[in-house]
Amino acid sequence: MPGEQVSARVDIWIWSVRLTRTRSIASDACRGGHVRVNGVRVKPAHVVRAGDEVRLRLEGRERVVVVSRVITKRVGAPVAAECYVDKSPPPPPREEAVTVAVRARGAGRPTKRERRSIDKLLGRPPAGGAGPPATG
Repeated sequence: MPGEQVSARVDIWIWSVRLTRTRSIASDACRGGHVRVNGVRVKPAHVVRAGDEVRLRLEGRERVVVVSRVITKRVGAPVAAECYVDKSPPPPPREEAVTVAVRARGAGRPTKRERRSIDKLLGRPPAGGAGPPATG
């Protein structure tokens, strides 16, 4: 197969088997300490060989794969899946993901009514509670 070798840089291999979308994301993950090979944090230029265990923590999920074939050229998804054995834990269910309220860009500051509904949604106590009594 073209691009198949005995060893390769870990960032190139991660990108080649489609664990990351770009090579720069793979390199940044290595530099940030999010990639481990056989339990050791590695730099982007670290050499990976068949049989190595690669742990990649990205986007809130940890991927654990064992290298079965070393490639340096990006390949299609079916071929990429043959290059490693996936031992990752299952992804968290969709329900556990926290949803974030999104306002339309340029909508400005929320109105008082919108702020009250946001506070109610987040479980905050109502603003402007009982203050000191008015003397008169």
